[in-house]
This record gives sequence, C-alpha cells and structure tokens, in this order.
Amino acid sequence: MNPQTRALRGAVRAYQLIASPVLGGQCRFYPSCSAYAMEALAVHGAARGSLLAAKRVFRCHPWHPGGIDPVPPADPQQDEMTLHG
Repeated sequence: MNPQTRALRGAVRAYQLIASPVLGGQCRFYPSCSAYAMEALAVHGAARGSLLAAKRVFRCHPWHPGGIDPVPPADPQQDEMTLHG
C-alpha cells in the first residue's frame, strides 16, 4: 500500500474513531460510507478509491433510498496498465 493510500485510510479511520461516534450511525447504505471508503482505498488505491468514496458520500442524502452498495471489484486490465505502464 503506497503512502498516499495509507494516509487517506488513516484519515478515514480517525473519522471512524472520533467523529462517527459523536454523529451517530445514520448512514443509509451498507456498508457504511466510511467502511466503503476504507475498502475502496484498499482495493483501488488512493486516486480511484477516493473518487469512488466521494461519489458514495455525495449520494448519501435524504432523497436517496440507500441500500446495499458494495465496492466494485478491481479491474484486472486497469491493474495491469498500472503495474506495467
């Protein structure tokens, strides 16, 4: 895991430990938005993981029904391009 991904995951974890208990569990999605962000960063890295997490947070509002919304699997072709090019 690169330093950027590690730093972003650390920030999300700090939110989970400090802010989330104060705000209460009100996420309308499963997994919660912070758990989604942690997984997206782990699976997709800092850039794509951050984009996926931001898109998820922007969908989290009273007019969205929520529901089950898993992190998409890693794209092997994208991973191949990242590793070799």
